[in-house]
Amino acid sequence: MSVTEQDVRAAAPANAPEDVIKWVAEIAALTTPDRVEFADGSQEEWDRLTSEMVESGMLTKLNEEKRPNCFLARSKPSDVARVESRTFICCEKEEDAGPTNHWADPKEMKATLHEKFTGAMKGRTMYVVPFSMGPLGGPISQLGVEITDSPYVVVSMRIMTRMGAKAMDLINEGRVWVPAVHSVGAPLEPGQEDSTWPCNDEKYITHFPETNEIWSFGSGYGGNALLGKKCFALRIASTMAKRDGWMAEHMLVLRLTRESTGKQYHVTAAFPSACGKTNLAMLQPTIPGYKVETVGDDIAWMRPGTDGRLRAINPEAGFFGVAPGTSYKTNPMAMETAKANSIFTNVALTDDGDVWWEGIDGEVPAHLIDWHGNDWTPESGEKAAHPNSRFTVPASQCPIICPDWEAPEGVPVDAILFGGRRATNVPLVAEQYEPAHGVFIGASVASEVTAAATDVKAGSLRHDPFAMLPFCGYNMADYWGHWLEMQDKLGENFPKVYQVNWFRKDEDGNFMWPGYGDNSRVLDWIVRRAAGEVEAIDGVTGRYPHFEDFNLEGLDIDEAKWAKLFEIDPDAWSAEMDDTEEYFSQFGDKLPAAITEQLAKFRARIAAAKQA
Repeated sequence: MSVTEQDVRAAAPANAPEDVIKWVAEIAALTTPDRVEFADGSQEEWDRLTSEMVESGMLTKLNEEKRPNCFLARSKPSDVARVESRTFICCEKEEDAGPTNHWADPKEMKATLHEKFTGAMKGRTMYVVPFSMGPLGGPISQLGVEITDSPYVVVSMRIMTRMGAKAMDLINEGRVWVPAVHSVGAPLEPGQEDSTWPCNDEKYITHFPETNEIWSFGSGYGGNALLGKKCFALRIASTMAKRDGWMAEHMLVLRLTRESTGKQYHVTAAFPSACGKTNLAMLQPTIPGYKVETVGDDIAWMRPGTDGRLRAINPEAGFFGVAPGTSYKTNPMAMETAKANSIFTNVALTDDGDVWWEGIDGEVPAHLIDWHGNDWTPESGEKAAHPNSRFTVPASQCPIICPDWEAPEGVPVDAILFGGRRATNVPLVAEQYEPAHGVFIGASVASEVTAAATDVKAGSLRHDPFAMLPFCGYNMADYWGHWLEMQDKLGENFPKVYQVNWFRKDEDGNFMWPGYGDNSRVLDWIVRRAAGEVEAIDGVTGRYPHFEDFNLEGLDIDEAKWAKLFEIDPDAWSAEMDDTEEYFSQFGDKLPAAITEQLAKFRARIAAAKQA
């Protein structure tokens, strides 16, 4: 017997408004679950669901002494990452999705989804998960309700969002909320044994910008199933932000305090994957006089405040970090954050019930259970943890979490950084010439492909404007236009943009800049520029620091090496601008005129450098 509207009303808490109940009843009628449960975000709920998942084999309880209240999940090998080829923007006009998104006609997609979701939750519990992205009730925050048939999603949403009864209270006040429907797409017949990771080979991750809806089918993986994350916080939020005059960005947010004056600066930064975003968010400065605190490691929502400045919040409540490569050496703060109350997915399990992955501290164990659930030894010839294995951890546990990380109005942004992985030709740091040049820097970001991408030659350049390529919910050229509009709106109050590059190499292939904690030296120069304390030199890609104004104390970097960090090859830049122009051409008439003008100015600076 499937769930009726009467069953939904009986299960609903007293604070569930009529529009939520009606919608849940509609989805229940379509998906035919065995029962319905409204999530309240309580500890009792967490304990009950995690215990049930341990019993079913979906979770493994980790060693309580080493990892209190922590669990390990293993997914199917076919369900380990975001599936960009199955991610669709379903807006009325194809041109509104743009050339960098997969578009689908909304009516056709709804018909397909209706078919897929019919009976999709049979034999399962439907969970109704109210949540807030951002601090509860804040002026930049947004609300949503996710329906899911995965208990793994429910407990993960408790970590990643402000989930539960308090979010439902706000929805009950009549605030706008985003409806999000998720199913693993694995109905159960009576008596059928369940999988420890139910999913479907066919996947749909779909977004309907005009109606703010999200429908996700077939995947249990976090990036596809935790619909508050990329689906809402970036794809849907970016379209809401364009409509309503704010910004949803794939950016970290940090606070830098100058201890001599107590003055606080806030920096946001966007980097493509494998470029050190989480490491920068949790930076441990190597130069005295500065303290860094983390506001967020992945997503920033920014809105003009009452003071006319751009203010940022982290809409998430947790970190969804990539495990391999994370260690006390690379990111001690992330390691400390993940000590308790965390869910690990697709990492290896040690014999004493702890987690392990490639790049973690210490010796490689003689025996592990790998992410497939099989015995593993160093001779196995395969990685014990999946390269995209994850930890889902509460942000509040980060030792350097900013005291204002939940300030409803957000923190004022002083500078915005863009960067990528570039071995040559891109200087360590460059400041914009003018606001439109800042947008051009973001729009033309390209990063070297690492060996992990098998379909593209390692070392070749991949365009990832604003690090938003997979996450922008509408036409990328319109998105650049929105940035230009926001700059015009805020005028002098809009933060300056900087391009950074930690990955420059010398002729022997060695990194020229030490990176990690020493990136604080770059931030030091940026905040001193913001304070008007130091001048800059005009260069081809932007404005550069004077050698004598940069804190290089304790580093083996003399003026000759410094010059190499800022050296550019005009011919190589000329070729890259040809490539950038070709990339821009796909946007046709939608490309803002200001971007074309910046390209021309860049070419003029290259021509001048050739003659110099």
